[in-house]
Parts: sequence; structure tokens; C-alpha cells
Amino acid sequence: MIAAFGQDLRYALKQFRKSPGFTAVALVTLALGIGANTAIFSVVQGVVLSPLHYFEPERLVMIWENNPRFPRVWNSYPNFQDWQRSARSFQQMVAFREQQIDLTFPGTPSHLNACQVSSGFFRTLGTEPALGREFTPQENEPGGAPVVVISQHLWRERFGRSPSVLDKSVTLDGVNYSIVGVAPNGFRLNADADVYTPLGQLDSLILNNRASHDGIFTFARLKPAVSVSQSQAEMTTIQNGLDHLYPNDNRDLGIYVEPLKQVIVGNAGPTLTLLLGAVALVLLIACANIANLLLARSAVRSREFAIRSALGANRARLARQLLTESVILSLIGAILGSLIAFVGIRSVLPALPGILPRSEDVSVNAPVLLYTLIISIMVGILFGLAPALKDWSGDLQLSLKEGGRGATVAHRRTQSSFVVVQVALTLVLLVGAGLLLRTILHLWNVNPGFDANNIFTLKVGVSKSLTKTPSSTRVAYEQLIERIRHIPGVEAADFTTVVPLSGNGGYLPFWLDSQKPESLQAAPRMGWFLTGPDYLRTMGMHLLQGRFITERDSSKSPCVTVIDSNFARAFFSDGKPIGHSITAGFAAFGPCEIVGIVNHVKYAGLQDSGPANQYQAYYSLYQVPDQWVPLNYPDATMIVRTPLDAATLIPGVKASVYQAGSDQPIYNEQTMQQIISSSMSEQRFPMILLATFAALALLLASVGIYGMISYSVTQRVQEIGIRMALGADKARVLRLFMGQELKLVLCGIAIGTIGALILTRTLKSFSHLLYGVGSQDPLTFATVSLVLIVLAALAGYIPTRRATMVDPMVALRCE
Repeated sequence: MIAAFGQDLRYALKQFRKSPGFTAVALVTLALGIGANTAIFSVVQGVVLSPLHYFEPERLVMIWENNPRFPRVWNSYPNFQDWQRSARSFQQMVAFREQQIDLTFPGTPSHLNACQVSSGFFRTLGTEPALGREFTPQENEPGGAPVVVISQHLWRERFGRSPSVLDKSVTLDGVNYSIVGVAPNGFRLNADADVYTPLGQLDSLILNNRASHDGIFTFARLKPAVSVSQSQAEMTTIQNGLDHLYPNDNRDLGIYVEPLKQVIVGNAGPTLTLLLGAVALVLLIACANIANLLLARSAVRSREFAIRSALGANRARLARQLLTESVILSLIGAILGSLIAFVGIRSVLPALPGILPRSEDVSVNAPVLLYTLIISIMVGILFGLAPALKDWSGDLQLSLKEGGRGATVAHRRTQSSFVVVQVALTLVLLVGAGLLLRTILHLWNVNPGFDANNIFTLKVGVSKSLTKTPSSTRVAYEQLIERIRHIPGVEAADFTTVVPLSGNGGYLPFWLDSQKPESLQAAPRMGWFLTGPDYLRTMGMHLLQGRFITERDSSKSPCVTVIDSNFARAFFSDGKPIGHSITAGFAAFGPCEIVGIVNHVKYAGLQDSGPANQYQAYYSLYQVPDQWVPLNYPDATMIVRTPLDAATLIPGVKASVYQAGSDQPIYNEQTMQQIISSSMSEQRFPMILLATFAALALLLASVGIYGMISYSVTQRVQEIGIRMALGADKARVLRLFMGQELKLVLCGIAIGTIGALILTRTLKSFSHLLYGVGSQDPLTFATVSLVLIVLAALAGYIPTRRATMVDPMVALRCE
């Protein structure tokens, strides 16, 4: 058996060397098809299939609170503490909160990503600091020692990986923290963090307010043999008890437990599965292409097989030889495809962290290579079956007499079927890419509610020496924005705590006048935005009624607010909201008098979906109560309207900022156009990949049509000669062949259209990406069909035109 396989292998390689053109085309086709599949599967494997890099990650769960308005909300810290004391389903339970922080020592001032965590954070994940220790319960208390665990990156950049880093200090937001540990190499949870500080030392306004749900997450490790559903049942019972104990804060508050991996992967799973299905269609098109090539080649070799049969080879032996050749060809293509996937992943990965979760886990590893091996064998068998079955059922004696011409009718029928399949699958991919492209174009043309041109945004870590008290903080920010406004070329500038389309923002329950609801959890929500008085002009928004916030609206004057047009229509049917008041938040901020109405702005996304885009209210940053100043002011982003580009503006900004102190990092510099572009990443990422797959499919389908017509013309040279000898002109012969090709293309378009209509309508992972265009958009389907017809006509015209140039007498003498 081994000897026979060795003989088949040597013969296959000999055949490949004898046909270098065929071999090259087949290998390139397979390398592209298998390489694309390997690349996408490596992403699916790294993001969706591979376990999290923690000890027994299947036991890790995230615990959310929910209310009638939102299926998942951040947790209340007092509720977390009660869960921690009462729950018996968990081995450990910890909380954390992501934030941003300024480092001013050692080295150059810079802005860092920070994570405030409760004690036991690393232990719950099944890991330990690479150096030192994590926090003790005593350090995770108000007034505890200021300690920090730093990341490997910060350890390397600021301390040169010195083992003596422990007990050294770093200055974070003006506070000296003692380093007690270094995080493990490559450690991350939901996002990269540079420093980890005790959550229990957070401002008491957040920690002690049971009604506050301010960015705190909770995760836990299940005890062995405890399921997610069992923990859900226990936590529901505990939460119901808390709701009864604290009705003012917890009424209508529920709880939801889900696997941590599910939270981290998010919505990426369905999108990646969609892309894996799309790239599988590319591979099927490649298989149809190779099968067509092998059919044409087997027709040329039919006389060879007839002779081998006459010498004693049975049909099974001949079929095995053909399958061996196709599998060997596929394996070589898989090797080349793996190299393509490796290079592609290495090139694309740096652009994915902000788009794709767990992108650091994506690689062409052993499971991916095993997948590639399996699909290469399956593909080799798949495209090798057509010629093998044809030669199994063919009349070898007839082939010996006629040199294979008697089999050409069957060949043409099979090849035509492959062309139809290629066109149909290509149309499905082109429709998907076309719909997403039209979505992106629609989103770019959406009016966001402000003038997005000439807007530059940035944040400044204002020195803690200038923000020791609420009044000094207000003065420092007012002086900073005034200096920015005096930079040559700056037309307007002001602060806001929420930049439109940035993905940030918070929602607060609210009530009008004295109509406080019984349950704040069930109360309507609004997006609330703290801004300066010149924000309206800076953003290019429109005042519809009344006035906007002014400089006179300070901490010493009555609280005022400005609502958007959606808010006014929904709650004031008489169109007269001015003079009414709004009280917002669990801490009851207000009441604030409504003094104006502005146009609606798309904050959450250009699709205008989500609670933040329903009702909006603007408050003066300078009217924030003193106790909230340390929490709200550092969140403020500077909005600058200027025709200057970033390279011209930044030196002036730096000079204005550093005028008050050099320990103030400048970060998050972006134009509004960049922010808008980033907001469309959910659609743009799959669109780029689908467009790439569709272009590859179009190329393969065009090559397949060209090959089929070339082969058909070659086999029918005598027929062409006879027709032309009997008086048919070149145009008539051209129409004959082109008409036959067009029938195949139209048949493929019809089948592909039905398939695309079904898929785009039923696949929710695709339809939810669309905006401004229906899943059955006739313009997209018509355009894609026209593109296919034109390219197919071009691919078929070239070989047919060449055949009509043959001298009829020469054609009649051809055998």
C-alpha cells in the first residue's frame, strides 16, 4: 500500500512538472482560497474558540445589575459588598473600575490607563503578580495606604525592569503611590491597564451611594460544580432581598450572571462567523475553478488513461491516481496559503486592537494549522472528485479510438455547472460587500447635528497643584480655555464631558418639576452633558428656542439646563418647556430650570440608536456642586474649532498648557472626522474583509469563465472551421459562444440572487450592520449583476475572439 502511494506521489509530481502553467495557476488559486480561510479561522480561533488565559476560565463570570430600561448596568458598590458577604456560589468575588490617570513621576508626564480593583483581583483570575504582591483588604479601604501594582510595560519603560522596583514610588494624579507589585507578563482583562490601584479608596460619593452605578464592574469565580444558572438563581434571591431592604435605591433592580468570556468577546462572535462563512464561499469558488482545470486536463489525458487501462490498470486505480494528484496539489497550496495567512495576520493585527477583542490572541498556531490541513485534504478530494468520477464512468475504449473527443460534451456540461456555481457564489459575496459599502456611504452623509468640519479635540491632565480645591479647579479650567481661545487661528473653544460619537457618555434617570417617580430604576433616562458656555458655537449647533448656557450660569446662580428637540417633543406636547424644571440622577441633581432648546445631536452613533440618542440635556460645567468637581472636571474634553491642521495647532496648545505648569500631559488628540470614522468601525471592518473576499471571488470566477470558454473553443475548433467554411461570419460565431456563456452567467445570477436574498434577510449578524439601505436593496443587486455580466463577457470575449481569427482550412485539418 505504501509502495503504491509512493508510486502515485512520484507520478503526480512528474505530471505537475510536465504542466508548469496548469500547476502554477492551480497553486495560486488554492493558496489564495486556503490562505484566506486560514487567516479568518485564526481570528475566529483566537477570539471566539480559544479559552481565556486564566486558570479554569470557564468558572469566571461577570455579574451585572439591570433595570426596566437597560439589560446590563454597572454595579453599585454597596450592593457588591452585600453580594460578597452573602453569596455562597462563588469562590471569590471582586470589583473593578476602569479610569484614566496622569503620571508625573518618574520621567516625563504622561497619561495612563488605570484600573481600580478590590483586593483579591489577581487571585480570582487565577494568577499572581510577577513580582511582589497584590493589595491587602486593609489597603482596599478608605484611608488605606496608597499602593499600586504596575504593568510590565510601565516597569520596563520607567524602571528598566529593575528587581528593586518594589517600594519605589510613582506620582499618580498628584498622589505618591508605593509600588507593591508588578502584573504578570501579557496580563489584561477587558483592556490594557498601566497601573492597578485600590478601588476601596475611591471617592465616597461613588462608594457610599447605593443608588450610584458609576462604572463599577463585578466578576467572580464559581465554586467547583456550581453552574452559571445555579449562581443566577442565588444572586436573584439575594438581589430581591436587597431591593426590599433599600426600596428607594434598588426598587426594580435585577441581576444577571453571564460567562466572562461572553462579555469579553461581545458581538464579535456572530460577525466573525459571518466572515468565516463568506471566506468559505471563496474556497468553494476556488474548488470549482480547480475542478474545471482538472476536467480540461483529464480530457487531454483521456487517451493516456485508456492506454493504462488496456495495460491492466482498473478504474479504481486510475481514480486513486487522480485523487492523489488533487490532494497533493491541495496540500502544497495549503503550505503556500499558510504563509500568506501568516504574513497577512502579522500585517493586519496592529490595526485591530480597537476593533477586535482579544486580538493579541490571534496567531497562526497549531490548531489553525490542523484546521488548514483538514480543509486542504477535504478540498483536494472535493475538486478531485469531478475528473475521477468522469473517468470512472467514461468509455475508455472510445477515448482510445477518438483521443478523448467523445467526452467533450459531458465535459462541457460539467464545466458549465461549475461556472454557474462560481457566478452564484460570487454574487452573494458582492451583494454583501455592496450593501455594507452603501451603509458606510449613507453614514458619511448623515447629519450628526453639528458641523463636524474644522473641529479638533484633546484632553489635558491639569496639574494637581492647580486643582486642590473646587474653586481653584474652576479657575484653572477657565484660565486654560481662555488661553486656548487666544491661540492664532482658533475660532472657538470650550469644554464638554462627552464628545459626540466617541462612544462615551452616561444616562441619568430624571423627572420633571415635582413629579418624582416611585422607582428611579424604572424612570426614563436622558443623556446628560456638562459643557461650557461657548460649546454651542464651537460645535456649530443651533439654538431653537430660548437661550443656551452663559458665563453668568455659575456655582453661585440657580441651576439651569438646555434640552434637545427630541426631549421637548416627547415631554411637552404644548411646545413650551421653558420655565419647567428637571431633576436628574440618583443623587437628585437639581431641580434645574429649562432655559432653552437646541437641535438633536447623534451622540451614541450615526445610526441614532441607543438611549443616549433619545433625550438630551446640557448643563453648565461651572454649576457642578463642589463635591462633584473632582470627579467631573478631569473628564472634560477640549473642543477647538479651527481651520488649522493638527501639526500647526499643537505647538500653540502646548505653549498655552505649559504656561501654567509643565506637569500637564496632553492626550487623546483627534479631529472630529477621525472620531466619526472610528464610530463606523463596526461596519467598516467586515466591509473591508467582505470586499476583499468578493474581489478575490470575482477574480477567480473571471478566470474560471475564461478557462471554460478557452477549453470549449479549443475542443470545438473543427466545428468553428466547418461553420465558417459553410458561410458563418466571425460575428455570428462570436455571438454563438458569447450567447452560450451569457446563459450560464444569467443562470448563476438568478441562483445567486435567490441565495443572497435569503441570507441577507435571515442572518441577523449581517442585517444589524446595515443602515440606510435594506437587505434586499434593488440598486445593489442590479449593480452587482451588471458588474458580473460585464466582467464575464470580457472574460469570454478574449478566447472566443482569438478562435474566430483561425483560418477555416487550418481548423478543418486539426485533430
